[in-house]
Amino acid sequence: MKQTIIRDMGDGLVLRRAASADTKKLVAFNAEIHRDPSGDEPEIYVGAWVRDLMEGRLPTFRPGDFTLVEDTATGEIVSCLCLISQTWTYGGIPFGVGRPELVGTHPDYRRRGLVRAQMDVVHGWSAERGERVQAITGIPWYYRQFGYEMAMTLGGWRSGYGPNVPQPKEGEEPSYRLRPAGEEDITFIAGVYRQGTGRYPVACVWDEALLRCELLDRSENNVNRRGLAVIETVSGEPLGFIAYAPRVWKGAVGLSVYELLPGASWLEITPVVARYLWSLGEAWVEQDPDQELKSFYFWLGAEHPAYEVFRSGLPRRRKPYAWYLRVPDVPAFLRHVTPVLERRLAGSILAGHSGEIEISFYRSGVRLAFEEGRLVRAEPWQPKNAEDGKALFPDLTFLQLLFGYRSLEELDDAFADCGTRDDGSRLLLEALFPRQSSDVWPVS
Repeated sequence: MKQTIIRDMGDGLVLRRAASADTKKLVAFNAEIHRDPSGDEPEIYVGAWVRDLMEGRLPTFRPGDFTLVEDTATGEIVSCLCLISQTWTYGGIPFGVGRPELVGTHPDYRRRGLVRAQMDVVHGWSAERGERVQAITGIPWYYRQFGYEMAMTLGGWRSGYGPNVPQPKEGEEPSYRLRPAGEEDITFIAGVYRQGTGRYPVACVWDEALLRCELLDRSENNVNRRGLAVIETVSGEPLGFIAYAPRVWKGAVGLSVYELLPGASWLEITPVVARYLWSLGEAWVEQDPDQELKSFYFWLGAEHPAYEVFRSGLPRRRKPYAWYLRVPDVPAFLRHVTPVLERRLAGSILAGHSGEIEISFYRSGVRLAFEEGRLVRAEPWQPKNAEDGKALFPDLTFLQLLFGYRSLEELDDAFADCGTRDDGSRLLLEALFPRQSSDVWPVS
């Protein structure tokens, strides 16, 4: 098979697109490079994820979506990453997202610009696909080098222990139950999930094809595989679903998605969900005597209805981390989500506002113009000096405001060179960009 060489990196290294024939080496490389530093064994769960991607189990991914750097002297892979395309929504408006992932370089080849070269390539691919945002999870600071800002909530959970699992009262007949989802449930799950994401400003689109992949096509050891279970009445009426990690991990069992139809009782159903989750963990521990079940967690972001109705059962808390986001063309993104911004403005004390605001990023900026509450222009604007603009955001901090990660007041407190010039500008930005937590379930 002819290899697609992208760039000669010098010193016998070539950057190229992956092909199916690279599967075995990519699996082994990623399993080794992403292994737990405290362990001696390769990370088989990451390796299984790579194999699934390369074998076409994810409908939005092809082997050529991996880049790799090969040492031609040995034929070995020394660095790689990939681009997983998907669709997210901002206030219900869909937009394309390119997710770089599985980024790794062999220790002997680091600090040679190999990741930067590959990032340039996949950023170009993402632009060609019309994706307005790139998003990645990862270690602190690192991806700032490539134009990313930690700009949206990632994860966050509440957890409890065995004694926190609520038990039914003696003689109490259950009103609800959970069962493993089947292919016939996919349409229902897709609908409930879509309704549930309405509580978040940013969400990932999971259509029926992606849910079918999750349910049927993931290999057993894929680190991102989720089990799906339907919540229903004892008479079989479906009310919601959960997605859960299908194994005990570090003594814990947990769920990462939990949604109910409007009108279903979070208060009554959540204890049943906790019992079901714990029973799964007990069954897995019985099959694996090396495991011990100590706790359960609800990995549902910073805020979720289950946290409120089951507060006493989830005494331990972990605050969210952050998504790295990259927005190459901020004015274009703002134009794309104009209906969301106009809706927020209409619901504020500045409803019907007319006027302009220049937002400075110091080296660049954006001008927004409103007429009677409508956003009529969102265009690039170039400040001439540091004092220009009615609002100022150093570096990429505006992305934190845009995606609800921090409020304007919080950014103003954190950065001395961030803020607004007048009350009107402050009120406008607070109306357009309120602080809101998201809990994105990404395509992996």
